[in-house]
Amino acid sequence: MAVDFRLYLITDRHVAKKPLPEAVREALEGGVRAVQLREKDLPVRELLALAQEMRAVTGEFGAKLFINDRVDVAVDVGADGVHLGNQSMPVDAVRKIVGRSMMLGVSAHSVAEAKAAEQGGADFITLGPIFETPSKASYGAPLGLEPLREAKRTVTIPLFALGGVKGRNIGHVLWAGAYGVSVISAVLGAADIRKAARNTTAMIDIVDRSICVQCGRR
Repeated sequence: MAVDFRLYLITDRHVAKKPLPEAVREALEGGVRAVQLREKDLPVRELLALAQEMRAVTGEFGAKLFINDRVDVAVDVGADGVHLGNQSMPVDAVRKIVGRSMMLGVSAHSVAEAKAAEQGGADFITLGPIFETPSKASYGAPLGLEPLREAKRTVTIPLFALGGVKGRNIGHVLWAGAYGVSVISAVLGAADIRKAARNTTAMIDIVDRSICVQCGRR
């Protein structure tokens, strides 16, 4: 499956100001086409029930659903993919389980981790935190843009910039080489989720056009 989305929404029900299925529906109405269900603190039965709801709502919009870490849950609900972190099963081991039937996203916090993810068989990478953000404070100081540029030179699969990416700095990460952006609070924490999703996708489109114009002049 192709990575055919540029905005990758990661869930956090503690950030959303309404029930998560309702919040995700509004994000999808605003143009989101890929959602990662990342509710690590939920018991597996509750996670499975929520994943089933997410599969139903993403299916209505033709959007992709990724399950964080839990390969078993992803298989059970017929998700489009699994997203793996540092404490997850190795990407090459998961690839042996799911074959090419699912996409594999991998979180990376350095260029070396991004390279290892590609070598293991990942389809795309989220790299971050790029900017300062409370949700990623445990991962240390922000990377900034230079590691993103280096990762772009090093790996060939799509890179999604993660961590404090919103508003005008979307342009900064796309110019630095990100294929897309990954967000949590910038959409789910907004007072108007639909509008936040629309504005984010619109900003990506605007920057894309600007990059294309500049490339055409070279």
